[in-house]
Amino acid sequence: MPTTDLPTRGPAKPAPYVISGVLIAIGIVFPLIVPIYARSGPTLFGIPFFYWYQMLWVLIDAGLLWICFVLMIREDRRRRDAVRHDPDAATGEEARR
Repeated sequence: MPTTDLPTRGPAKPAPYVISGVLIAIGIVFPLIVPIYARSGPTLFGIPFFYWYQMLWVLIDAGLLWICFVLMIREDRRRRDAVRHDPDAATGEEARR
C-alpha cells in the first residue's frame, strides 16, 4: 500500500501560539507573586483578600484558557482549510517542483 507525503495542515502563523503562551504565563505568574495578595483586607463577604484573590484567579485562568482554546481551534481550522483549498498542497505538486 503506497503512502503519500501529503500535508494535513498548512503553514502555521506564530501569532496565536505566542498570544496563547503569554496568556498562560499570565495565569501562572500572577498568582505566584505572593506580595500582591499577602494581606487580609479588603474583605469580600467576610472572606479575607488572601483567599478571594486566589479564588478570583481560578475564574480568570478559566477565561484565559478558554481564549487560548478558541485561538488554537481557529488556527487549526485555518491551517486545515489552507490544505483543502490549495490544489498544489493537496496533490503534492509543490514538493515535486
